[in-house]
Amino acid sequence: MTTHSQSGTRRVLFVCLGNICRSPTGEGLLRALLAERGLEGRIEVDSAGTGAWHVGEGPDRRMAAAAAARGYRLGGRARQVAPQDYDRYDLIVAMDRENLADLEAMAPPPERRRAELRLFSEFLPPGAPRDVPDPYYGGGHGFERVLDLVEEGCAAILDHLLDGEGQG
Repeated sequence: MTTHSQSGTRRVLFVCLGNICRSPTGEGLLRALLAERGLEGRIEVDSAGTGAWHVGEGPDRRMAAAAAARGYRLGGRARQVAPQDYDRYDLIVAMDRENLADLEAMAPPPERRRAELRLFSEFLPPGAPRDVPDPYYGGGHGFERVLDLVEEGCAAILDHLLDGEGQG
């Protein structure tokens, strides 16, 4: 069950492996959706990676270019998931099953954390892939596929967060 943060602001964290492709895309697209709906102050969005390979780097330039072509801006600097994230965020969304397993391995027990851990594909319609594929080593079509999936899932994530407030 998703809970309110102390300030009443809902908080969501997108997580992938290195925090340069998929999770910054989730962050950027959800921010755009919040702006479109006039909800910027109601939900705080961030992203992180399970690994530290890219800490301090900006989003992958190929991912940022594909997002920009659709009118989205990806920003921020890569960081690694930290223990305090499990108490800071209401919802932590893993982009694939391996990320979710890593998050669960690092997490305190559910009764000792605020965050609800969920797989991104849980917010996609039946028949969608179980994992948002990592486009890092593939061609340009991989970045487009990530955008397609993340566009589709972000509205459902927003609805989930707002349903926790008794709205939807």
